[in-house]
Amino acid sequence: MYRTIMEKLIAWKNSVYRKPLILEGERQTGKTYTLLQFGREHYDNVAYFNFETNPQLCEVFSGDISADYLIALLSHAGGNTIVRERTLVIFDEIQICERALTALKYFHEQASEYHIIAAGSLLGVAINRSHFSFPVGSVSMMHMHPMDYEEFILALGEDELVREIKRCYRDMTAMAPILHQKALDRYRQYLAVGGMPECVKHFVSTSDYLLVRQTQEELLAGYRRDMGKYSTKGEALKAASVYENIVVQLSKVNTRFQYKLLKQGARAALYEDAIQWLILSGVIARVYRVEHLKIPLSNYIDIDAFKIYGSDVGLLGAMKRVLVTDLLYDSESLASFKGGLAENYVNSQLMARGHETFYWQSARSAEVDFIIHREGEIVPIEVKAADNTRSKSLSIFMDTYESAIGFKLGTKNFGKSGKVRTIPLYAAFCI
Repeated sequence: MYRTIMEKLIAWKNSVYRKPLILEGERQTGKTYTLLQFGREHYDNVAYFNFETNPQLCEVFSGDISADYLIALLSHAGGNTIVRERTLVIFDEIQICERALTALKYFHEQASEYHIIAAGSLLGVAINRSHFSFPVGSVSMMHMHPMDYEEFILALGEDELVREIKRCYRDMTAMAPILHQKALDRYRQYLAVGGMPECVKHFVSTSDYLLVRQTQEELLAGYRRDMGKYSTKGEALKAASVYENIVVQLSKVNTRFQYKLLKQGARAALYEDAIQWLILSGVIARVYRVEHLKIPLSNYIDIDAFKIYGSDVGLLGAMKRVLVTDLLYDSESLASFKGGLAENYVNSQLMARGHETFYWQSARSAEVDFIIHREGEIVPIEVKAADNTRSKSLSIFMDTYESAIGFKLGTKNFGKSGKVRTIPLYAAFCI
């Protein structure tokens, strides 16, 4: 299945400023598969080392970690000659071996002609708690997200539909009604399946939503095991509580995170470590309210006001045990949840395209769902789960700050009215 990150990996390979690369992201987003595919297509050979399946590899890094010494040992250990510029070296689940992380510094300083990529599912947690120095300045970083809507419909063979969506977005012209409806149907399928590659693979090959849901539940069980394995028992229980409470938070009219919905008397001090663990592991994203619309937006946030979204909408649906038919046919039984689900979907699409997301609220409670910095401009984005025509909060924002452009996402076709661009939810990946 095509992943858009492949273009970034090719650019990394060809860069004269190339450093060892760290590819991070939550479990089962396709990191290993994509790296092996990248290596097979763009190198003469691949030297693959997995610290989880072969813990003895850590012994290679227990002594001298100079680049030349390590290359000789790794060539012997892998039974594969590692050649400058022609071999891709992959260190998988590198968070298990902290000394291997440190060694990336020496590859950069002493042997930059070797192409090294390190990957891991809990790298954020490992780096934050490392006993050894992290190679700051000596590595490049990329994050691999679940498959976005574009990658999902490409996996379904809808190449022409992708091209048409991009054309209509570029020209801001309405899509043919039959194609618009088809893209909306695919959007609702995406809400049910999500972007975890194994789930998408099962759906593409079988169209069996029961198999997809079973796979989602297995992935959720794996997340819970990670919480117990890589944190203390108390932190694990809190992390699980926060994660499973996301669907409750997103079912409220006000989707701002409320500690009282976790349990009576809950406070930030009690749960902040658990929230931070979930962020570092990649399974949630925290979106802060921005107080002042100045660049960089991250300097002007209210640290006490934020929303939490899951990394994948399919897993959220599985957690809430949403019926697939309710998602496919936009059932009224989802009335309290579909607004938050649409927000979560849009946030994941924006993040997959590299945007840092925030939200805005006025003194009189007007609220814009997302604020991003795009092409030198601060852009407001309002999300509607259905065919809503009014966007009062967006209008207030644009009148107050004289924004050059604003986006309203919903189920309506492409269009524009003054400074506001109407974008179908399925085209969020274009922003």
